[in-house]
Amino acid sequence: MSSLPPPPPLPPPPPLPPNGMGRTAPPAPPHAPAQAQAQAQAEHCYRHPSREAGRRCTRCGRIACAECLVQVSIGSQCVECLKKTTSSPSRVQRFSPTRSFPVTKAIIAINLAVFVYMTVRDSHALSGSQVSTASRELGLNAVFLQQGEWYRLVTAGFIHFGLIHIAFNMLALWNLGQMLEPITGRAQYALTYAAALLAGSAGVLIVGGNGITGGASGAVFGLFGAAAVALRQRGINPFQTSIGTVLILNLVLTFAIPGISVGGHIGGLVGGALCGFAVFAPSSKRHPAWLSTAAPVAVAVVSVLISVVVAG
Repeated sequence: MSSLPPPPPLPPPPPLPPNGMGRTAPPAPPHAPAQAQAQAQAEHCYRHPSREAGRRCTRCGRIACAECLVQVSIGSQCVECLKKTTSSPSRVQRFSPTRSFPVTKAIIAINLAVFVYMTVRDSHALSGSQVSTASRELGLNAVFLQQGEWYRLVTAGFIHFGLIHIAFNMLALWNLGQMLEPITGRAQYALTYAAALLAGSAGVLIVGGNGITGGASGAVFGLFGAAAVALRQRGINPFQTSIGTVLILNLVLTFAIPGISVGGHIGGLVGGALCGFAVFAPSSKRHPAWLSTAAPVAVAVVSVLISVVVAG
């Protein structure tokens, strides 16, 4: 038997290339962890010094927290850069992200259900050509309140005189709800709607009138007022947006067309705007948390008291 000679030793491995997947980082100096820690401690949001932040505005380079950065087509921009580089319509689009709107949907469903009930009770409710049976039972007039029927302050906000009346009100409510409901909690949004509705009823009684008043337009005008305030607080001129344009148009129609409740529209507008200062304040100007609930409750209570005094 015989054996082969041992193989020659293998050559040393080639050096790693200077670039590419095989590149290794040089060892960190001993003081690198301390430097990284000091740098992390120094990076705080330029608007909120107490908050640590690790991202920068892609336009100006400011360090900002997630609340102060807005996603754009390329990277993120801080609030100041966003104001300089985007138009009002673009900011309105970012201001109203796509989310679910359960309260708005519920309010619309209630209005539609009441309208179906009114139509079943009396076919005249569909055309609105004359006061229907349900309108007489649920509509607002000081005479009924003097008889103790105070529920009409609320029910009047859910009846409508004809298909066109409810269609316009529900379309406006849907558009405003998509904008406002995602900004704050559902409870605060619902309270704002209720406060605007009651403020509209108070406005109806202050202005007076011999007819029966009803419709969601008082509450819808309140949402217009809240939306205008919310936009203004975010540095957006509401009259450079569709909100301001539609609001002005509706105010003109309120005073120009006979049969429209001036008191209901103005009362709701004022009540909603007052709620908007607290309920829809931006995070940078956020009031105490309890105020977003207390403000609409206070507007609602004052509106009911006004109605009691005027009707009594």
